[in-house]
Amino acid sequence: MPETLSVASWNINSVRFRIDIVARFLREASPDILCLQETKVVDEAFPFDAFRALGYPHIAINGQRMHHGVAVISKLPLAEDDRLDWQANGEARHLGVRLANGLRIENVYVPAGGDVPDRAVNPKFGQKLDFVERMTRWSAGLADMPTLLVGDFNIAPLECDVWSHKQLLDVVSHTPVEVAALARLQAAGGWVDLGRHFFPAPQRLYTWWSYRAKDWAASDRGRRLDHMWASREVAAKATAHRVHEDCRSWLKPSDHVPIVTEFAF
Repeated sequence: MPETLSVASWNINSVRFRIDIVARFLREASPDILCLQETKVVDEAFPFDAFRALGYPHIAINGQRMHHGVAVISKLPLAEDDRLDWQANGEARHLGVRLANGLRIENVYVPAGGDVPDRAVNPKFGQKLDFVERMTRWSAGLADMPTLLVGDFNIAPLECDVWSHKQLLDVVSHTPVEVAALARLQAAGGWVDLGRHFFPAPQRLYTWWSYRAKDWAASDRGRRLDHMWASREVAAKATAHRVHEDCRSWLKPSDHVPIVTEFAF
């Protein structure tokens, strides 16, 4: 096990369609581990050969046709841990692995929740809240296990995590009920938010920009939907955190960009 470790997380919005920019990112940033969300591919069609050719022979996947799907791509050996169904509907939204040093990496893709922040008229919003609540109960039972929780949480918790707190208060991903649910999840596991650990509020820190913007960089209407949380002993080993905004301008980009944390064990 190396003394240093870099872990990346990226909602890629179809790994096969965007394999070229994934490969470019791996060549340029060279993280030890890449956690992908929204892979949108069944397990048997996953592009294993492309990753192995890039020096990532260890691959764990939890795939699904058309939607969802998560994967962990690694230079280091992985022991698969579990695939939890926090939405209780069979969607592939979680994959947990272990490294040789005992570190757990939990890769999660929280549901977006639809457009209307009211579970009475929008079942998807209720499913999202229930998903986070099940995660919260799971998180409370982790005890002292060294864990890194990463992925697309689809919630921007702080006022400075969105381009306009006032205008997005009623927009799914930044509503008070979602923010409160995420706060309970964080408290249940004693999680350290590594993004805000290295870039304290109110510093600008976005990971997602809508495809609807003609010029995403000029309008900069971003949100911080992608997160990397660590148990306290793991957080103490973190040495750097970076958001790779430049990837949003690459050919056929995802609307999310990769985040990377480096550790010294």
